Amino acid sequence: MSRVLARRPVPPFLRLRSTVCDDGYWMGRLDHKDWLAPNEVLKIFANIRDPSLVTSVFNKACNRRDYKPSEALYSLMIDKLACARRFSDVEELLTRARTEKFRFSDEFFYRLIKMYGNVAEHLQKAIDTLLAMPGYNCWPSTKTFNYVLHMLVCKRQYEVVHEIYSSAPRLGVTLDTCSFNILIKGLCQFGKIDEAMSLLHEIPKQGCQPNVTTYSTLMHFLCKRCQVDKAFEVFERMQKQDIAADTVVYNILISGLCREERVTEAFGLFKSMTSEGCYPNSGTYQVLLDGLINSGKFVEAKNLVSTMSREGVRPSFQSYKLLIDGLCSDDCLDDAHLVLKQMVGQGFVPRMGTWKKLLTSMFLQVMHIAAISERVTDIRQTKISL
Repeated sequence: MSRVLARRPVPPFLRLRSTVCDDGYWMGRLDHKDWLAPNEVLKIFANIRDPSLVTSVFNKACNRRDYKPSEALYSLMIDKLACARRFSDVEELLTRARTEKFRFSDEFFYRLIKMYGNVAEHLQKAIDTLLAMPGYNCWPSTKTFNYVLHMLVCKRQYEVVHEIYSSAPRLGVTLDTCSFNILIKGLCQFGKIDEAMSLLHEIPKQGCQPNVTTYSTLMHFLCKRCQVDKAFEVFERMQKQDIAADTVVYNILISGLCREERVTEAFGLFKSMTSEGCYPNSGTYQVLLDGLINSGKFVEAKNLVSTMSREGVRPSFQSYKLLIDGLCSDDCLDDAHLVLKQMVGQGFVPRMGTWKKLLTSMFLQVMHIAAISERVTDIRQTKISL
């Protein structure tokens, strides 16, 4: 099993599994005339191996006078059927529940929507489930509503996002700041930055307040569109709202400045972080280091690498390589040698190209010194002959 699969949560029915593998044995338990506890019924369904039997076993259980289906049983059956990708059987179970006016909780629908969106990869079914919740006498929570919005933005279904957003009053959903953050992200991804900025002004009118995520999302997309100055206007507005910037905000602005080759400003912003009570992380250092290297400021980059080493932050292999190449090109061989030692100390193994660059630069430096020495000797001999 891969590491990714190993980290996935275990479905509830797997935790009730028994060593008995015969489906006939478990189905036969439903024929017992003794009273069956709800947990016993759950155990029976958890141990049914053939998913095609789930529906028939469910009908058999419901025909018993001492048992009525619970939400826990519906959840277990849906998990089992979803793992087998028998989504038509899931629809059949839900239709029966609606006919019998079974009342599910919001958490049940939240998990069902996630199943449609992530396992079945059927986005429309997830949307239909959200809109159908009132028909089951259940009104979606803001959490469930926001999950659908987030899923639509991740799938880049921007036209549908507005349709779902407009359905909030009909579904009885009270929007929160997270809802607007999702909408702003969707508008920015869709290239509608102006509309996203307008929505920022609307948030207080809806009884909510923007947070640092709201502003950082806008700054991120403005920097991506090479509108760093506008990003700083958003930054200033955030500060006026007494919202403290976090490391993510500074990383976005520093990266934007470096992308526009405004490295001096980026370095100044980097230095001002700690005075604002915010501390750089590995991403901050790496973005600034790349900006210095790309701008040809190799000595400053070397000093930053030394700072990173003291702070326990490791630059990337590519940064080390480019920095050594740059220092060699600027004839700063002592600095290049120092960076090489730091690179090896961090566990990196320099490749042949790096060694070749260093040796070539050293050879050229020796040849240059020899040429100067020879020239000085010629001048001295000329003076003596005169």
